[in-house]
Amino acid sequence: MTTIALFGAGGKMGVRLSKNLAKTDFSVRHVEVSEAGRARLKAEVGVDCLAPEAAIDGAEVVILAVPDTAIGKVAEQVVPMLAPGTMVVCLDAAAPFAGHLPQRADLTYFVTHPCHPPIFNDETTPEGKRDFFGGVAAKQGIVNALMQGPEAHYALGEAVGKAIYAPVVRSHRVTVEQMAILEPGLSETVCASLLAVMREAMDEAVARGVPKEAARDFLLGHMNILGAVIFEEVPGVFSDACNKAIEFGKPVLMRDDWKRVFEPEEIAASIQRIT
Repeated sequence: MTTIALFGAGGKMGVRLSKNLAKTDFSVRHVEVSEAGRARLKAEVGVDCLAPEAAIDGAEVVILAVPDTAIGKVAEQVVPMLAPGTMVVCLDAAAPFAGHLPQRADLTYFVTHPCHPPIFNDETTPEGKRDFFGGVAAKQGIVNALMQGPEAHYALGEAVGKAIYAPVVRSHRVTVEQMAILEPGLSETVCASLLAVMREAMDEAVARGVPKEAARDFLLGHMNILGAVIFEEVPGVFSDACNKAIEFGKPVLMRDDWKRVFEPEEIAASIQRIT
């Protein structure tokens, strides 16, 4: 049985992980500094917390379920206490990419992050349909990176990722650099920004007299079918009118050099702001 020390166990993400780990064969020791977090963990998961030193003693895996801005500070306190060969798991690539993990060549650093349930899925239960974040009822993919450590440790890190983000249907191996391209680059800088623009566009249509419910139904419905064609979920092509609208719309909405957000220096600057 593998022993896991879970730091930040009473936080929003920590409680999610605690609930899923409780369904596995992992032996979990919970660490939470805030009184409110400890109370929430007790109420929702039914477990008590340990002091950091007690939780770490003999643990093969240490999960840092803390915000990106706190990873460096927490790691500085925790990492020196770890035995050689211990695996440190981070839930996001930002802090590891930015160099906020202490230098210790005798430790394994592993990063695992959820893809979240996809728009196009086969969920049939009410819980699955409403599980937009994942880790409860809806199936999702995950991405994993073995930042440093022996190759044999990848399987353990992946097993931890599949457990904390269950139910998982696909597990992808990437590098930390590639994970940084995915987030913040692809998911936040590009996708979240364009979705925010689409919401502003809907609000503009409403401001110009379109009933809000009609605008929302129209936009979300078109996001569904247009997305299905663009991402090849279904065979099909756009009408000539739609293609003309795209041809005109992209240069109006997008700078010619917008793909520079994926350049290494831009990714690094974005992560620096995050962390």
